[in-house]
Amino acid sequence: MTLMETSPAVTQPVDVCTAPPRPHPCPDGRDRYTISQVAAFTGLTAHTLRWYERIGLMPHVDRSNTGQRRFSNQDLDWLEFVTKLRLTGMPVADMVRYAELIRVGEETFEQRQELLERTRRDVIDRIRELQGTVAVLDHKISFYADARRAPERV
Repeated sequence: MTLMETSPAVTQPVDVCTAPPRPHPCPDGRDRYTISQVAAFTGLTAHTLRWYERIGLMPHVDRSNTGQRRFSNQDLDWLEFVTKLRLTGMPVADMVRYAELIRVGEETFEQRQELLERTRRDVIDRIRELQGTVAVLDHKISFYADARRAPERV
């Protein structure tokens, strides 16, 4: 039995690679978002966005003539991907390394693939651990439900 079969509260996963992307607030060409707009759209804080830029996760953020950050739709897409990487538990140093490899170019495809494959293995291991944890919780929940249904002892 899989986790999906034993837990009706869990919804079917969405394949984010084949699902239509979340629409951008503005069309390409008119996509110059302030840091506060990006924070509202992504759920990340302005502090986190500045930190991502400082550590090299977002080194290409455009600036206005007054020095104000101006994010693009491409930046929003990158932030969505980085958020997924964070959810995998990938260390920030690996995320920065991945971003550096992208900037180097196509000759780093193999290194990027290896980094993502390693992260995927780690995620699969965590899922297995969590499935075992859910099984224990389900057992305990059943125990308490059965105990409440049992006739009272005199």
